[in-house]
Amino acid sequence: MEGMQAYGAGKAGGAFDPVTFLQQPQTILRIVSWLFSIVIFGCIANEGYINRPNEVEEFCIFNRNQNACNYGVFMGSMAFLCCVAFLALDVYFPQISSVKDRKKAVLADVGVSAFWSFMWFVGFCFLANQWQRTKQEDNPLREGGDAARAAITFSFFSIFTWAAQSFLAFQRYKLGADSALFSQDYTDPSQDAAGAPYTSFGGDDLESPSGGGGQPNSDGAFDGTGGYQRQDY
Repeated sequence: MEGMQAYGAGKAGGAFDPVTFLQQPQTILRIVSWLFSIVIFGCIANEGYINRPNEVEEFCIFNRNQNACNYGVFMGSMAFLCCVAFLALDVYFPQISSVKDRKKAVLADVGVSAFWSFMWFVGFCFLANQWQRTKQEDNPLREGGDAARAAITFSFFSIFTWAAQSFLAFQRYKLGADSALFSQDYTDPSQDAAGAPYTSFGGDDLESPSGGGGQPNSDGAFDGTGGYQRQDY
């Protein structure tokens, strides 16, 4: 029974093991994606805005396109929050007793991870295209070049880390639920024990229809006097 699982996790109520949790592939991928989002956000927010020596106003290093920097900063910050949210869900997931709720969580993981993989693909193409079109005279001192290339590189890596998360979540969805351990309407038995009405072992009420509380007499077996069987001589 211990090996039975529902959507990649065992029966609810087990103890949380941080070492096992950190060794799971999905946890490693989420942490890596989380770090990538920090790098992308930090590179663009700190060194993605420059200015010419004769200008005061700063502009985006990606071809002076403000939308490119805004896209990178927004994607990095939102991916950071999304990774934190799914890490928290992974910690809580084994405690979910309802198979329906587990199914919803796994499907959300599949969809959201696939969405982020697509968005990072768009971001990589967008940033790489704008960086390729950047004019040298806009940045004669070549400031922030390493940060821009780092943002593009980690955007590319993020495509595969999020795609791998979606793939692992889909594998968990295919595992489904073990019907021998879980049911679609599974609830904690301790919560239902207090409210369940008492019935006798055979399903009969404590009081019989005759009011005697015992087994009714059958005709011909007892004469009704003291409960002894009548014998004819």
